[in-house]
Amino acid sequence: MQPLTFNLEEEDYSLIGIHSTEEDYRLAYFLNKILKTKLKRSKYNLDFQNSDAEFSLFEFKDETSFTNYYLINNKFKSFVQNKNNNGLFDGNFSSISYLIPEKNKIDFFLKIEGCYCQNSVNNLIEKLNTINQVITSYSIEPETLKSKDHLIF
Repeated sequence: MQPLTFNLEEEDYSLIGIHSTEEDYRLAYFLNKILKTKLKRSKYNLDFQNSDAEFSLFEFKDETSFTNYYLINNKFKSFVQNKNNNGLFDGNFSSISYLIPEKNKIDFFLKIEGCYCQNSVNNLIEKLNTINQVITSYSIEPETLKSKDHLIF
């Protein structure tokens, strides 16, 4: 009898990068409208130890098709108040942290867990690109990402 093996390296989700200047809740509304999903704001943000960054998360668990959808913000903007206003360039400033730093041009990720074939992902991308508020969207191979561990939650 052959032993069962479990491959942790194999990704069991599809990932779509979305470029949009919309706020996360408005993008979730448009996705719900066009994809017939019910994305809702999660009670929790994605955050990590040793980091102050928190990334908003919207989720929808489709129990009929056993598919989970997650809309994840890739950017976190923090404002820092500098109490030592001593010069021309001192003062308050902002910094941006990225969930996936190597994809810092992407505004949002749509993570799809469950039985979703590549053909379905392509159809989904076509639908996403019809939304006026979406600049563009495209499929991303998770195994090519250096920070793919940030997408495991």
